[in-house]
Amino acid sequence: MSRLSLRNPLLTPEQIAQSPSQLQGITRDLESNLRAYGCHLIEATGTVLQVPQVVMASAQILFQRFYYLASFQDFPLRGTVLGALFLACKVEENPQTIRNIINVYDIVVKRDRGFPEIVTDGYDAEYYDLKNEMVISELQILRKLGFNVQVELPYGLLANYLQSLELTEHATLPQLAWNYLNDLLRTPVYVCFQPETITCGVIYLAAYKSGIRLPESPPWWIIFDVNGDDVVQVAKATESLYLRQWPKIMPLDSSELSMHLEGMLESHVDSERKKRWEDADENKEGSAKQPEFSATGIEIKNTIEIQIQNKAGAL
Repeated sequence: MSRLSLRNPLLTPEQIAQSPSQLQGITRDLESNLRAYGCHLIEATGTVLQVPQVVMASAQILFQRFYYLASFQDFPLRGTVLGALFLACKVEENPQTIRNIINVYDIVVKRDRGFPEIVTDGYDAEYYDLKNEMVISELQILRKLGFNVQVELPYGLLANYLQSLELTEHATLPQLAWNYLNDLLRTPVYVCFQPETITCGVIYLAAYKSGIRLPESPPWWIIFDVNGDDVVQVAKATESLYLRQWPKIMPLDSSELSMHLEGMLESHVDSERKKRWEDADENKEGSAKQPEFSATGIEIKNTIEIQIQNKAGAL
């Protein structure tokens, strides 16, 4: 994966068989859940920041690549999520301030966990911890990827392929295929197949779901120079996404990962939720002054209410 190319770097068979996280005792299911939740956080945070889709997609692919070169045990999810999004904003020339990214990410996590949605004070220890993790993780991602942050996305190909197949005017298929491309970002598909194959895979599944028969003699994917077996694999990976139950509470740092492996994370989050709400109620009723929202914080919180009311808390 370290070879520099304008094509997306793909996994080797050895990397697919066993990732660094699995070598350190993390199960395949847990790793899949961690990957999916990390991508959910990137997408939800990017949505609130109103960054282009290309930024969120690039960040998720960099996140996926990184964890085939590093372990969740050594590099906790929280820092990598922040670092990947921060890096993708630069790569795609849509820079965002560190404070905005951290504030939005923090609110998204608090919403997922049912905590009081109070924007982090920019001068407290929690904010500086997140800031340090973001900056260090960005450097770690660059180092592990050998500074190869080239990401080729399939969205343009989808439009061209649908036009070639005369399907652009169909009532449901184009949007369905687009949704599949977005949902697949939560899986390793983007680091296993090139964009042409992924595009054909989502068209194959969307056509099947829409009751459309595509040319079979010869198979339609031949004109796009892709392998039929790979197209079917992508379609199966897409469909399997919707058959899984994704846990809402996932470990964000090393200590939480240890608690999760011991079956104690949910009780820990429940206790923390209760404590935070008690503290918030005391601040409202007592003389202690609540942390004031900055103008940025108010804007972010209002944007969250409007844009991800249903999205941030569900996988």
